[in-house]
Amino acid sequence: MTSKMTSNVTQLPKLTPRNRAPPQPSNLAPTPPSPPLPAPPDLTDHSFTRPTRRILSAADHALFQSSPCRDLLLAFVFSLADSVRDKPASAIDDAQSSPVVKAILWVLDETLEAQRRNPPEDQGGSRFGNKGFRNFLDALGGESTRLHRRLGVADDAAIEELSTYFLQSFGNRTRIDYGSGHELNFIVWLLCLHRLSLLSEKDFAAIVLRVFARYLEVMRAIQSSYYLEPAGSHGVWGLDDYQFLPFLFGASQLLHHPYIRPLSIHQPLVLEQYGADYLYLGQVAFVNSVKTVEGLRWHSPMLDDISAAKSWAKVEGGMRRMFVAEVLGKLPVMQHFLFGSLVPAVSGMGTEEAVRALDDPFELEGGEGVVMRDGMKHVHQQSAWGDCCGIKVPGSVGAGQEMKKRLGGEGLRRVPFD
Repeated sequence: MTSKMTSNVTQLPKLTPRNRAPPQPSNLAPTPPSPPLPAPPDLTDHSFTRPTRRILSAADHALFQSSPCRDLLLAFVFSLADSVRDKPASAIDDAQSSPVVKAILWVLDETLEAQRRNPPEDQGGSRFGNKGFRNFLDALGGESTRLHRRLGVADDAAIEELSTYFLQSFGNRTRIDYGSGHELNFIVWLLCLHRLSLLSEKDFAAIVLRVFARYLEVMRAIQSSYYLEPAGSHGVWGLDDYQFLPFLFGASQLLHHPYIRPLSIHQPLVLEQYGADYLYLGQVAFVNSVKTVEGLRWHSPMLDDISAAKSWAKVEGGMRRMFVAEVLGKLPVMQHFLFGSLVPAVSGMGTEEAVRALDDPFELEGGEGVVMRDGMKHVHQQSAWGDCCGIKVPGSVGAGQEMKKRLGGEGLRRVPFD
């Protein structure tokens, strides 16, 4: 009987594991590798030159993209980022900083003093760039030789070359604006000091966590005082109205942090407690403080989106790709880049003299033209939005400052449906 019942029971089919679907290819470009940083060149019988613009067309930009200069910039920026991996600012021993690092910090202190001696002009509550910024830059230019001699730069021609990058680090005098291209000028100024053998790779961590952090403080004072407009009018659709590198360097700092996650940028207590130690958190805190509405998802949606990343490694890799694509890879940014003898252009690039000799705008290959804007000829895409010219818009700092004046210092307004 038992055997008959057993024979009537339906046997379950043998379980066999299903083949897993093959992993879908990622649509992200691979993280760009760090090129080796070349040693400082032999400057015996070297001739210094005043830096000029050489990327004057899409063809010039294509030459730059495959040039040693581009690799040099990438190697320097990525080496700086690598030097602060998993390192908070408090890990830097100021007593061990080199004399040149201390001298650079003194130069930035003198820059801040120049800003304080040249207050903004009364513009009747305007939120746009304040013309007092030009007085500040003129005053700083008059001090440039003295400042560079303190750094150990003795040659007058070398001082002229470095001063060009230094003065361009704080914004454009004509347009009274500031963006990632000006931030890049500061990095190139530091690169020139390295090429002069005044800075070594041992200084890199202090350069990021002391010098660059101090530069950010100076720029925040300048932005708050003169209401610099965001270069290119990207505003809310960028990481930040002004800066990019604090997010790259800051992501490297947080790479393997045991408990601070990308989502932690939404926690005010984390920003307050760790903002001074980590550039990423400090910059988010500053962005929050100058916006006119409360909430990253309203005023900085890209930062809000990035906070959903699973790890800081994802964020850092994305920042490296973004630096290559959105800074070095964008003609509207790089057409203002300056090439000298320490950061040289390659043969075949255009020259400002050739463009300046033409009185009228002219068309280049690819539908681009050279136009006059704010006293400077530059490449402009005729068939698309001109990032180079943009729409004249106030920076978030100026808008926030003026709104707080009108509201009597009240806090940020909340979006009604938040």
